[in-house]
Amino acid sequence: MAAKVYFTREITPEKVLELYKMLGKELPGKVAVKLHSGEKGNQNFLKPEFWRPIIEYVNGTVVECNTAYEGERNTTEKHRRLIYDHGWNKYFTVDLLDAEGPDLKLDVPNGKVLKDNFVGKNIVNYDSMLVLSHFKGHPMGGYGGAIKQLSIGVASSYGKANIHGAGVPENIWRADHDLFLEAMADAAGSVIDYFKGEIIYVNVMKNMSVDCDCCAVAEDPCIADIGILVSTDPIAIDQACVDLVYACSDPGKPHLIERIESRNGIHTIEAAAELGYGSREYELIEV
Repeated sequence: MAAKVYFTREITPEKVLELYKMLGKELPGKVAVKLHSGEKGNQNFLKPEFWRPIIEYVNGTVVECNTAYEGERNTTEKHRRLIYDHGWNKYFTVDLLDAEGPDLKLDVPNGKVLKDNFVGKNIVNYDSMLVLSHFKGHPMGGYGGAIKQLSIGVASSYGKANIHGAGVPENIWRADHDLFLEAMADAAGSVIDYFKGEIIYVNVMKNMSVDCDCCAVAEDPCIADIGILVSTDPIAIDQACVDLVYACSDPGKPHLIERIESRNGIHTIEAAAELGYGSREYELIEV
């Protein structure tokens, strides 16, 4: 059965909320809002003001996790300072899920690569999740969207190393590339299972660089803004974004497509679909 993906070409905070309401689904209980806090120096991440209406509507708590590489977000102290500097505390309560150990271990019983996924232990304080993703390229994954936010985004610092290392944290930058992509799909599925599917996804195709918001020195966007997508299916929403890139007429699209294809980015979507927690078939409902 094709998943519904709502889409608008108008990119405003108000449109994010409008499309969210069109889903007709309310997130229960205490809502964790997973987004990207933005590495220091990055010019492309979506700012607190953009996300403010939707976060306030669901009365959500912004959640993040520390990174597994050098930068301004790899320790709790530095990450909290950056969250403050980027203005997230100005509007929202922010919870650094892995600020203190031990991590929460999620089972991945049917994983292609992983048997365990390690996430920040504070996730136990939430009943549902709103995943706010900035769709763009990525130096390793090819692209970053909903599946990446669920996997590397929700993983603790150790969990990120575990995913990048395809189950062997010590191999963080040396694992087989396709196994790393499959590990992302595995990890995302464990988070979906944890929340029993009580998750909604928003992908915003704006400021689309070939680089991730985790890059302190990122290329400027190479392609014109496309729009906002909202769905209850993380696979469908990512597939729809990739399809919109290929279908657009922007002269900069070959650069972004090269990034996606050279990293075999579509394999993450393929692996996720094989795991069965969503569908690559979708109905794009433009509003």
